[in-house]
Amino acid sequence: MTPSQAAAIERGWPAYGIHVDTRALDLARVFGNDHPVVVEIGFGTGEATAAMAAVDPATNLLAVDVHTPGFGQLLARVAEQGLDNVRVVSGDAVELFRDMLAPGSLAGIRMYFPDPWPKARHHKRRLVRTDFVALAVSRLASGATLHLATDWPDYADQMRQVLDSEPSLVKAFDASVDPADRPARRPVTRFERAGLAKGHRVVDLVYVRA
Repeated sequence: MTPSQAAAIERGWPAYGIHVDTRALDLARVFGNDHPVVVEIGFGTGEATAAMAAVDPATNLLAVDVHTPGFGQLLARVAEQGLDNVRVVSGDAVELFRDMLAPGSLAGIRMYFPDPWPKARHHKRRLVRTDFVALAVSRLASGATLHLATDWPDYADQMRQVLDSEPSLVKAFDASVDPADRPARRPVTRFERAGLAKGHRVVDLVYVRA
């Protein structure tokens, strides 16, 4: 962690930071309003998070990750841009959904470029699996969206298989049908640009909670 990242955490965490624990979150109290709440799982440096928050101030973003330097980068962006609709969560996403979020409380879930764990023996560590998707979807309100993106073909296949098997989800968009399209609300980050430069194909999958 750089000194500037540490300073950003020290300044911003009291107002914008949340640690995962067993307490239920009152989202209206956390954000100070009753705007719809979207959870972003794995925000990296916070580049996309800040961009999405800036163009949609009427949507609250609850961004969860376990990478400490990324907290400093995102909190610095929040301060620089005056983003009141972002809260940063430190901890395990499974515990956040299981212990802290009420059923039907979310307007959306976004998971952009999660760790692909490319080696076959590590696939069991991938977050997009049947048990977690069932838990996450239970926290979505009817009509809410689940948006995933990856540049790993086999992970995209696994995501599609898991999401298609979840009975409460209806597919709204699949980049395999029209790979020229991509949901406009997802910003392109430097990590994605690096993948594209290597010839990786990005797959977006969007599902709606019935």
